[in-house]
Amino acid sequence: MNTSLKSSDAERRNVAVVTGGGTGIGLACARHFAAMGWRVIALGMDREDADAPGVEFSKLDITDEVAVQQAVQGLDGIDALVNAAGLIRHEGREWGSEGFRQVLEVNLVGTQLVTMACKDGLAKRQGAVVNFASMFSWFGSRNNPSYAASKGAVVALTRSHAMAFADLGIRVNAVAPGWIDTRLASGAIHNPDRAPGILARIPAKRWGTADEVAEVVGFLSTAPSRYVTGALLPVDGGFHIG
Repeated sequence: MNTSLKSSDAERRNVAVVTGGGTGIGLACARHFAAMGWRVIALGMDREDADAPGVEFSKLDITDEVAVQQAVQGLDGIDALVNAAGLIRHEGREWGSEGFRQVLEVNLVGTQLVTMACKDGLAKRQGAVVNFASMFSWFGSRNNPSYAASKGAVVALTRSHAMAFADLGIRVNAVAPGWIDTRLASGAIHNPDRAPGILARIPAKRWGTADEVAEVVGFLSTAPSRYVTGALLPVDGGFHIG
């Protein structure tokens, strides 16, 4: 892992740190910032695309507090932190104590650890944090109790951080993606038995894309949303009201 992410060659460029930035929606967010000319530090365990222009990827377990601190210590300032890393366990594994704890550690504790490690850098540039909640922040889940619980808790954490860091000039918001066509949701989206029922409940009548979520994250990370903090913004085609 690269532990010397010096920014001397790009001190005046905006800097984004994206956890889960090697896959799915996190990767879409990383690419979105890179397309805007930002320096992008993507952190995570997996990487789908080894050739993402402008994205610097480092392998990182966000539940390892020491490793998290080392990963960002060389950055002179942070304009945006996107906590997109997430974990879900299928086949009933979240009902067991080990699976339940694993999901909470990544989705909730990891979000806390990364945010605290980046807080000083964010304060230097009066940056913004965007956390990843979920449509399950509203609903319970028959099969994934830890995922649903963790995403509900991310909403409360977002609001707590928004209040606590406001005096530092740091804004903290969250997005709640719905059925987005990524690897995480592929088991349902590409299941002919499940997909029609899900689509019938989405007012927009289609699946979302990772790029559509990334555009909302970009909005919440930049000046047009400068008076928005503590908000939860669904990106789900209306699923939560369907």
